[in-house]
Amino acid sequence: MTNSNFKVEWAPRVHRLPPYLFGRINALLYQKRRAGQDVIDMGMGNPSDPPDPQVIAKLSEAASDLGNHGYSKANGILNLRRELTSKYLRKYGVRLDPETETIVCLGSKEGFSHMCLALMGAGDTAIIPAPYFPAHMFAVVLASGNVVALDVSDTEKYLSNIAYTCEHFYPRPKLLIINYPHNPSSVTVEPEFFVDVVKLAKRYGLMVISDFAYADVAYDGYVPPSFLSAPGAKDVGVEFTTMSKGYNMAGWRVGFCSGNADMIKGLATIKGYYDYGMFQAIQIAAIVALRDTEATVEKQSMIYQGRRDVLIDGLRRLGWTATVPKAGMFVWAKIPEPWASQMNSVDFAMHLLEHGNVAVSPGAGFGPVGEGYLRMSLVENESRLRQAVRQIGACLDRKSTPELQKA
Repeated sequence: MTNSNFKVEWAPRVHRLPPYLFGRINALLYQKRRAGQDVIDMGMGNPSDPPDPQVIAKLSEAASDLGNHGYSKANGILNLRRELTSKYLRKYGVRLDPETETIVCLGSKEGFSHMCLALMGAGDTAIIPAPYFPAHMFAVVLASGNVVALDVSDTEKYLSNIAYTCEHFYPRPKLLIINYPHNPSSVTVEPEFFVDVVKLAKRYGLMVISDFAYADVAYDGYVPPSFLSAPGAKDVGVEFTTMSKGYNMAGWRVGFCSGNADMIKGLATIKGYYDYGMFQAIQIAAIVALRDTEATVEKQSMIYQGRRDVLIDGLRRLGWTATVPKAGMFVWAKIPEPWASQMNSVDFAMHLLEHGNVAVSPGAGFGPVGEGYLRMSLVENESRLRQAVRQIGACLDRKSTPELQKA
């Protein structure tokens, strides 16, 4: 007999989450693929290329060792943390203590979310970049915090807006979240930017989280700088990195947090209550990836650079405006007229999917600042990207207006 008094009640933090803006697109994408239609998916930053073969071989070997199948440590095995600190020293000149200044995460997204739980509480405020990667907004919300989103398109203005926010908000923001190379807009910075960030953090008592997810994907000789390379950075903050992008290990869920020892300890405390660590065979294979496959990572960046050039050239031939990214896996493209004045980004993305069989991410999914733009990922090969441009062009015949196509 059903108890009529029973009712499922979500926690208030869940009710603070808005409707999922990508839901309509994902539902139509699923429907089309079930019907056997070939949809070119440029929506997610989900690498389609495989990891280095020696990494897969090491995973298979380590998985065959029965000693690797028990619980692992929540903060990651020491040799993996040592390998990560070696990379930081080699690539960025940053010295880290593998015991106290770095921790292994189940992907950087998990680590970031749990770090917000460790640092934020009711009434606390975080400054985040806008447009924003959804986790930057909603990990703070789920930790009961408040958010101020500041436009990152102009780096000088962004820094001054951080200072203005700290001067005029009470209580002052507690946390600053930065993300370069930026997702979704691909904005990049030079090392001097982080020097200014450290100064702001010390002046206003801000803790800093740097999301460095696209550290290993860069073009035309540009090397994305690490926040931790700025003098005093470890005094005020941490940096998250991942093996999902440059190493093509997205499904493996290998991420790291490095920097301020007290912030790392807070994350470790939260993780100790939530998980028993990553499958040890994956960690062993990740050691090989960090130590022996840097050439493969560099080659992957060249592959993405070729795809970037193909997509940018194609969009420009269609009359679109898109900045050439120096890093990251995305092209951030402005919706062209007359469509921009007559369709929002979600409806426009739905139009491309419905009539062109091309899936993209609408800018509105990254907050109000993203409206009017699309994010296009570079995970498809060059031939597929050329085909995507042809299909977009056919879908948006420039002789037609949105009204004529609906007629």
